[in-house]
Amino acid sequence: MAFCGISLPSSHQHHPHFLIVQNFSVVPSSLPPKSPRPPLSPFSATTTSSSSLSSSSCSVKCSERLPVGLDRRIFNLSIVGFLLSIDEPFTRFLFFSKALASQVLELDRYTDSKEGFTLLVPSSWIKVDKAGATVLFEDADKKANNVGVVVSPTRISSLGEFGTPQFVADKLIQAEKRKESTKEAEVISISERKGHAGLQVYEFEYKVDSTRGGLKRVFSAAFVTSKKLYLLNITHSDGLENPLDVERRRILEQVLHSFDAIPST
Repeated sequence: MAFCGISLPSSHQHHPHFLIVQNFSVVPSSLPPKSPRPPLSPFSATTTSSSSLSSSSCSVKCSERLPVGLDRRIFNLSIVGFLLSIDEPFTRFLFFSKALASQVLELDRYTDSKEGFTLLVPSSWIKVDKAGATVLFEDADKKANNVGVVVSPTRISSLGEFGTPQFVADKLIQAEKRKESTKEAEVISISERKGHAGLQVYEFEYKVDSTRGGLKRVFSAAFVTSKKLYLLNITHSDGLENPLDVERRRILEQVLHSFDAIPST
């Protein structure tokens, strides 16, 4: 991790793709059958005398007709039918991506009492040691996805003394562009919020195209307190073939907004 210093289709029919088991009824007849007929399928019902038939007893329960094990298959097919009945492919995509993301990226609180900061981090990401980083967490499946914090001494008391959010964002982009591996860097958004005890926190989002890792999305936050500069970098792949999805982005933004100072003791 390199830190930047500030210096599917379905039809539109009305029925979903469910397995449908119809109720059968026995219709009384004035003439008795000449001979009993063998069942046409495993779903055939047992014979009922015509004298006991009524409008309320003609229907036969499906469970009386189903062979062993079919109940479970119908249940499973019903779930598949529900998913296939969703008309919009994008809606299906969100259904699956939200379920997957909620399992993969659960967040845990990490606090560094010595350096005086706290933030949320993905619980499945691994803490690693790396020169220049105060703390670094990496995605075990893709190390280019990471969350890192750098704490360094400074002579200023607040970010406002250094410059506006736009000024700091320009410095970040300049630092990125100076890297030999950077092909392009562009700011997406700039914002400011209040942290603990009114602490001034700047937040940035930008994208980088690099010869090392390709297209990446970066979320950064910075604040100054107790003569220390705190810089958070959240880096995630954002390529054309595998772009950053909506749910993953939402979780990374939670990490960004959670970065804060803790009360000094």
